[in-house]
Amino acid sequence: MKRLLYTTLATGLTIALSGTPVAAQDPAPPPESGMSMPQAAGNDPIANEGVIDDVAVDALKEMSNFLMSAKTLGIVSEGSLDVVTNDGQRIQLDGVTTYKVRKPGFVIDYASDIKSRRFIYDGKTFTVYSPKLGFYASVPAPGTNKEVLDTIYQKFGISLPLEDLFRWGDSGANADRVKALKSAYQVGTATIDGVETDHYAFREEDVDWEVWIQSSGDPLPKKLVIVDRSDPARPTFTSRLKWQINPAYSDADFAFTPDANAKKIQLATYKGE
Repeated sequence: MKRLLYTTLATGLTIALSGTPVAAQDPAPPPESGMSMPQAAGNDPIANEGVIDDVAVDALKEMSNFLMSAKTLGIVSEGSLDVVTNDGQRIQLDGVTTYKVRKPGFVIDYASDIKSRRFIYDGKTFTVYSPKLGFYASVPAPGTNKEVLDTIYQKFGISLPLEDLFRWGDSGANADRVKALKSAYQVGTATIDGVETDHYAFREEDVDWEVWIQSSGDPLPKKLVIVDRSDPARPTFTSRLKWQINPAYSDADFAFTPDANAKKIQLATYKGE
């Protein structure tokens, strides 16, 4: 989950998700600052420590299995990512990520004023492209989305945004993640962009996360929040999601043709190997 928080740029894709809101853990600013933290409605704390609610875990699996069952997906993620400065100040950066997903294949475009990246997998080759810098790198890739996600992380340290959303129904490695959850429960309900959702919170070893899943119809995640508890600044990633289920794509949608002036470079091998 932590690897997702930092890349944030879905498929076999996967997405992960806090018991107590981060704001509740932070001290209020001094009066002279002219600012104060908003308070949640109600005074009763949510008793969540050590609670593993099967309803929350089953909702996560149902969401993931539904996303995995789709032949194609189109996703737009409007996200905000906290970057922590050397003196511990959190700076929030916004960006939009769009996804085209099929089996096998995906195209992920991340765009912000600071940087842009495109990730393309056509079933045989994985490519990273930086349009603003004019560089790209391509490597041979395995034949499934899941294998590609695992390979590019293990070999090159590349983690794709929203990757975790799709993995929670996986009976393999993520079955161990479910067993290792510190807490999992339903917070309540909420209306997100006009859609009624069920709000769930989860805690892992050093990550808190929340997901809002559409209450009726397809179990689509509409909002995601991830908090890194290993950093005292508690940097957070927040995303609101819009979905297309089984849109029509052609091979041309997953083909990469570099600009005439683009330069090919090599991907650096992940130093952790």
